[in-house]
Amino acid sequence: MRVINNRIPPPVIAMVAGASMWWIDRHLPLLKLLGTPWNRIGWGFIATGILVDVMSVAFFIRAKTTVNPARIDGATSLVVSGLYRISRNPMYLGLITILIGWAFLLGSLSPYFLIVVFEQLIVRFQIQPEERALARKFGDEYTSYAQRVNRWIGFIDQ
Repeated sequence: MRVINNRIPPPVIAMVAGASMWWIDRHLPLLKLLGTPWNRIGWGFIATGILVDVMSVAFFIRAKTTVNPARIDGATSLVVSGLYRISRNPMYLGLITILIGWAFLLGSLSPYFLIVVFEQLIVRFQIQPEERALARKFGDEYTSYAQRVNRWIGFIDQ
């Protein structure tokens, strides 16, 4: 399975997850949770996720380092400021927040299961390979950062 590590861009995986969430909501809906207008709370989650992603990318651009997870070896610096003080993976956290918003909009319980699948895929095939590469490239600086800051946010970690 190492052959797919960092090969598929995370936004593409998120779009496939979103399409799958739509399909499962239409064909295998479990327990309708929210109807209109309450499901529209999802737009707030989507907007928040997009904002988190844009801000996260901006920190990488400001640091003049690569945003591309397939090009970790091209990283010129370790970004540890801004959102990266509270999460080692705010870009992925933003994608998950967008998917949560999408699940709210869809309205049934079924799509939420695919958010868990997305998170597990991202951890296994994106985050863990990135963590190994960053530890090799930045050594103790990354190790210290990883000990200070959770993978996701606050008390939610793996």
